[in-house]
Amino acid sequence: MRRWYVVHTHPQAESRALLNLKRQGFDAYLPRCRKWRRHARKAEVVTVSLFPRYLFLRLDIAVERWRPVLSTFGVGGLICRDGLPAPVPGGIVEAILAREDAGHFVDLTRQAEIKPGDRVQVTAGPFADRIAVFAGLSEGQRVILLLDLLGRKLRVEIAPEAVTACA
Repeated sequence: MRRWYVVHTHPQAESRALLNLKRQGFDAYLPRCRKWRRHARKAEVVTVSLFPRYLFLRLDIAVERWRPVLSTFGVGGLICRDGLPAPVPGGIVEAILAREDAGHFVDLTRQAEIKPGDRVQVTAGPFADRIAVFAGLSEGQRVILLLDLLGRKLRVEIAPEAVTACA
């Protein structure tokens, strides 16, 4: 049975390892995402590995030869248990694949189907336990909320992990 396994790569060699594994005929997957980077007063979107120094490899270790993976350029090793590659629990890689957009990048901004105008609850920070209206996402991938404070709508930007959808 073909299962997913984790490959540990050399520093900043995920793409090289992926290319060399695919050249050898292995079914390899490197989840990537887009991220805002600020450098020298300039902000830009860059492509980065979702899990730096790791990628996934699908194979059947009972049938396929997996030892050539260990000598592949860019690969540091496989995550093993008792001398054999340790499989990734079922559904994990499939869930990551399901979050990919049309450009094959993992969408980290997608919340639990929250749309502008939906009511959300703030779970952390100075506005914890307050109910707000979801207004959208900022360029820096922060959540924009409209909070009702002192009879006025106040626009606030907070981290996406500090917001949950109201039931």
